[in-house]
This record gives sequence, C-alpha cells and structure tokens, in this order.
Amino acid sequence: MEQAILAGAEPFRMEGNETGVLVSHGFTGTTQSVRPLGEALAAEGFTVAGPRLEGHGTTMDDHAKSTARGWISSVEEDLAWLEGRCENVFIAGLSMGGMLSLYFAGTRPDLIKGAVPINACVYLDNPDLARLVFDPAAPPSVPGVGSDIKAPGVEELVYPEVPVPPLKEFMAIMRVTDDLLPAITAPVLVLQSLEDHVVPPENGPHILERLGSTDKELVRLENSYHVATLDNDKELIAERTVRFIRDHGG
Repeated sequence: MEQAILAGAEPFRMEGNETGVLVSHGFTGTTQSVRPLGEALAAEGFTVAGPRLEGHGTTMDDHAKSTARGWISSVEEDLAWLEGRCENVFIAGLSMGGMLSLYFAGTRPDLIKGAVPINACVYLDNPDLARLVFDPAAPPSVPGVGSDIKAPGVEELVYPEVPVPPLKEFMAIMRVTDDLLPAITAPVLVLQSLEDHVVPPENGPHILERLGSTDKELVRLENSYHVATLDNDKELIAERTVRFIRDHGG
C-alpha cells in the first residue's frame, strides 16, 4: 500500500463541459507541475483530470516499486472517468506524461482526439544511465534532475533522487512509445523547450518526424527549461493547448 500523499501532489478532477482533457505529470514528479495547466484548461470550461501516477507524490520506496503498467493504469482510470462524461477526449502531459500522451494516442485511437506532449521523452541519449539499468552493482538510486526551471524562485515538487529499479520500466515504455509514433494518426501539438537539461531537446523534432499524423505541429518554447508548465512559458503552453483543442472540435 502506498504511503500518504504529499501536500500539493494530490490528483485533481475538475468538472466542466463535454470536452475532456487529461493532463499527466512526469517521472519522479507530481501533479503540482501540471496543475496550473489543468486550472487554465478548466477556466476555459473543459472537464479536466490530473492523475497521480503510481508511486509518485508519496515516498521514494513507493516509487522504487512502481511499474510502467501501474503508470498506465493510473492514466487509464482518469481516461475512463473522462470517457464517461465527455464527448471528446484530449490528452496532454509533461516529460514522461508527454510520452504517455503519445502512448495513449497510439493505443487508444478510438478515444484520443488529440495529444499535446510537452518536453516529452522518447529517447534519452544517456549511456551512463542506460548502463545502470541491468547492472547488479548499481546503487538503489541516483541524484534527481527535478526543478529544471528557468524562472527564479519557482520549485518543482519532485523526488530528490531517482530510484534505479523503475528506470527499466521507464526505458521500456519509452521504446514502445517511440515505436508507436508512426501509427499515431490523431492531431498532435508538440511543445519543446529549446534548452532542456533533463530531456534532449531533439526529442521534439524526432517526435514530429516520426508521427504518422498529417496534422502535427512543433512549437518551440524559448524561455523555459524542462518543467515548462511551471516556467516562463506556462501561459503560452496553456494558450496553445486551448487553441489546439478548440481547433480540433473541443
């Protein structure tokens, strides 16, 4: 059983109209990182869900035991909630949450009307991290990479370290999602920071090129680092996401 949820890491649901939007946080992060985007979407009248991914927002021990299947299930629960009350469902997310938005665009084309990945990760280009995944001598955790934010005085609520066991899970779903990209036909708005110290910024163009969708766009975020949803471009992200949803029937 997971431990008590940290203050600020609670999942959220906001009832609105018949257009639903799921907004997912990333690996080691919490809903705190995407709550401003969720609130901006709710202010536009949309029904919004922000799941807390399994093992996140509680303790490092919980995170160390979490799995890709668990993260997927966390999203599926809120997608079912949206599907039960909305005519159209969109999905957005930050970092691994952006990856999950693409995963579901590829596996649930019957449901997902459009996806907005924000600094999503489908490859890491990090041999040092890759070497840890199956190394029996690997430490239980490595230093975290949270709060990669350009705006002064803004902090992300995130685990200070990255447990090594779920890295295998992360890399597995990352590879699966990359393989799904050519099969995605739903519209996709890719938002990518020009300077990102967590995910290689080349992920944005890579995703755009591999997507099967003919309705796709890459928007560069010029004034934010990785946690762009809390950074200087957060209003731009909300504005472009709202426009994307409205342009595609939301």
